[in-house]
Amino acid sequence: MFNLSLNHIAISVKDVDKSVMFYKKVLQLSEVKNTASTSKTRWLVLTDTKQIHLIPRPELEVITNKAVHFALATTDFDTILKHLQALGIPFSDWKNTPKKDYIRDDGVQQIYFQDPDGYWIEINNAI
Repeated sequence: MFNLSLNHIAISVKDVDKSVMFYKKVLQLSEVKNTASTSKTRWLVLTDTKQIHLIPRPELEVITNKAVHFALATTDFDTILKHLQALGIPFSDWKNTPKKDYIRDDGVQQIYFQDPDGYWIEINNAI
């Protein structure tokens, strides 16, 4: 058995500046220096040990569906719902019911929304 842990999430984005602004504003992430290279890839802090890397690919068309997503857990679920509503960020449950959260069979509450490139983000309270 290997001892593995998540290090970072990397996604390709059309407009890296627009995506950085979205993640800073919507998820309140902060940016850190890309220490791996001098590329235009930008790094955002997700937790003290996890990051999201935004890789500029202006020619790329992102085609995805809700089953391809990353999930973030929070103890402030209601606060995040209010924050998304205040920003006018549309969200839905798994079945695409607008402005609706969903409670899974295991009791976890969750919502889904998309970033500027169409990537799906799940927010849940599975902490």
